[in-house]
Amino acid sequence: MAGSTEHQVQQTIYAHGQWLNAASGATREILDPADGRAFAVVSEGDEKDADLAVAAARRAFDEGGWAGTPVAERAALLRRVADLLVRDREELGLLESRDAGKTVEEGRVDVDCVADAFRYFADLVTGEAPGRVVDAGSPEVHSVVVHEPVGVCAMITPWNYPLLQASWKIAPALAAGNTFVIKPSEITPLTTVALVALLTEAGLPAGVANIVTGPGHTVGARLAEHPDVDLISFTGGLVSGVKVAQAAAPTVKKTALELGGKNPNVVFADACATADGFDTAVDQALNAAFIHSGQVCSAGGRLIVEESVRDRFVTELARRAEKIRLGRGTEDGVECGPMVSEQQRARTESYVASALAEGAVLRCGGKRPEPSPERPAGGYFYEPTVLDHCHREMQAVREEVFGPVLTVETFRTEDEAVALANDTEYGLAGAVWTADAGRARRVAGRLRHGTVWINDFHPYLPQAEWGGFGKSGNGRELGPAGLAEYRETKHVYQNLAPKPVRWFAG
Repeated sequence: MAGSTEHQVQQTIYAHGQWLNAASGATREILDPADGRAFAVVSEGDEKDADLAVAAARRAFDEGGWAGTPVAERAALLRRVADLLVRDREELGLLESRDAGKTVEEGRVDVDCVADAFRYFADLVTGEAPGRVVDAGSPEVHSVVVHEPVGVCAMITPWNYPLLQASWKIAPALAAGNTFVIKPSEITPLTTVALVALLTEAGLPAGVANIVTGPGHTVGARLAEHPDVDLISFTGGLVSGVKVAQAAAPTVKKTALELGGKNPNVVFADACATADGFDTAVDQALNAAFIHSGQVCSAGGRLIVEESVRDRFVTELARRAEKIRLGRGTEDGVECGPMVSEQQRARTESYVASALAEGAVLRCGGKRPEPSPERPAGGYFYEPTVLDHCHREMQAVREEVFGPVLTVETFRTEDEAVALANDTEYGLAGAVWTADAGRARRVAGRLRHGTVWINDFHPYLPQAEWGGFGKSGNGRELGPAGLAEYRETKHVYQNLAPKPVRWFAG
C-alpha cells in the first residue's frame, strides 16, 4: 500500500545493525483505530527484506559472540532493557494505545509486564546449574547434559498485544543466546520497533536483533520456510498457525505455536450465594469478556452459568456492560477502546448476526455506538454485547470471535458444566467460580485447558508456563518451559581413559 506524504516514513527494518527502508521502497500507513486516520508511515518489507534480516541473524550467530557471551553478561543486558522500558513507560504506553486501540492505562500495564518478563528471564538463566550430570556407571566417564541456543529464531507476533507478545519471545531467546528476526503485525508494529531500538541502546551487538515490518503472506511466509531459520515462534490465529507449520515442515525446523482460544468461564450458583460473591463473579465476567474489546486470546467469551442463577446473573451483567464507557484510549475516564480495524469489527458483526439468526437473545450491545467527542465517527467502536440462550451449535459459541461478545450457556450439574467447558477444539484457558474448594479442584483438574483460574480471570505469572491444548497450539511461553523453547539439548560424553574396543578383527 502506498504511504501518505503527511507523515515522514520511518525506517522500520533493522538488519546488520542498521535501520533501513524496504528494498522495494514500499510503505504502509498505520491507522489510529480510534478515528481511522493515519498517524505514522512505516517501511513495508517483503521477501528480500526477510532474507537480508535472516542473513544478518545467521552471521551474528555463526560468527558473532552472543551465544558464547557469559550468562551474567546476557542477563545484565536484559536488566538494562527492563530499566529502559521503565524509563520510557509513558511514551510506550501511549504508543501502544494509539497503535492497538487499548486504553493508555492498559498500555502502561503492558509495559510493566514486559519489564517484568525481561527481569524474570535474566534471573532464571543466572540461577541455573551449568549442566545435568548423568551417571554413566564408570569413574572413567564424565557425562553431562547441557543446553545450547537453537540458533536463528524467527518470531511472528499478533496485533492485540504487540509489545507484550514480542517480549515473551525476545527475552527468553536472548537469555538463551540466540539471534532473531521478528515480524510484528503489519497493523500494530510501532512498539516492537521501539523495543528493538531499546535493545540496541542497551548494547546488544549488531545482527543479534533484527526486525522486518511487513505482511504475513510475504515476510511471515518467507521466515517460516527459510532454510537458515532454526526455529519459528508464532502467536496468532489458527488458520495462519497451520500455514506456518506447513511452511516450516520441509526444513523440519523447530516450531512454537501459540494459537487461539474459546475460553469458558464457569460460574456455579454457590459462588453467588453472598452479595460480595455475586458482585465479584459478575465483575470478573465483565473483565474476562470485555478487556481490550475482547481482543484477547484468553478472553472469557463463553459464560457457562448454573441455571438457577442465570437470569439474575445475566441481567446484572448486561446492565453493567451497557455502562462501559467506550472511547479513544487516551481520553480520561474511557474504560474500553475501539477494535483494532474495520475488518475486525465487521467480522464481529457477522458473528453477532449469525448468533441472532440461530436463536440467541440479545441482552445488550450488538451495534456500533453513536459518535461522540470521545468516539470519533471514523473509529472502529463496537458496543459490549451479551448474547443469552446460546447453544453449542452456534458459530459464535464454537469459533473465536475476538471481539467484545459474550455468549451465555447454562448447566444444571457439575458433569454438565465440565462437558460444556471442554466441548471445544481449543484448550487455551478457562475459569471456575465456586465457594466449594473440593469442587474447585475437581473441576479445574477435569478442564482440558492450558491455564485454569479458580475464582479469578486473566492473571498470569512470568514464572508459570503459558500455552494450550488442542488447536490452541504446541508452544509454551514464560516460565522455564518458555526458556526451553529457545534451546537445544546436547549430551556430552567424555571418556577420561579411552582404550581400544575390539569389535572387528584387524
